[in-house]
Amino acid sequence: MPTLKVTVGERDRLDQRTRSRITAAQKGEDLDDVQPVLNFGSYAELSRLLSPKNLELLETIAEHQPDSIREAAELVERDYKQVHRNLSELADIGIIEFEGGGPGQAKKPKLAYDGLEIDIPFARPNGSVGTAAP
Repeated sequence: MPTLKVTVGERDRLDQRTRSRITAAQKGEDLDDVQPVLNFGSYAELSRLLSPKNLELLETIAEHQPDSIREAAELVERDYKQVHRNLSELADIGIIEFEGGGPGQAKKPKLAYDGLEIDIPFARPNGSVGTAAP
């Protein structure tokens, strides 16, 4: 599994990188070094990912590989509904994936990446900081 790079407020730079990579792909250049990137528009958005409860869930999934959301909730000693909500949010942004979940099957949470690489700029080229969505 690759490592996910997490950034804040770098949408313009990422758009340029994407255009460059599309051009390279069209020319037939090798793109095996692609690192997935998740960009948040503000520090507030990033703080949801990095909440202590989410980090505890990610660590628990990595360490114990629970077979269900219910088992994950038991491992972190939290209410099933809260853990389900947190895991669903993490799945929505692509940090975890679920296996199973068909009729009569439990949804097994799995990490989508080996880890997170956080890149937090304190000032943008225009001098602003990542407190509000661009």
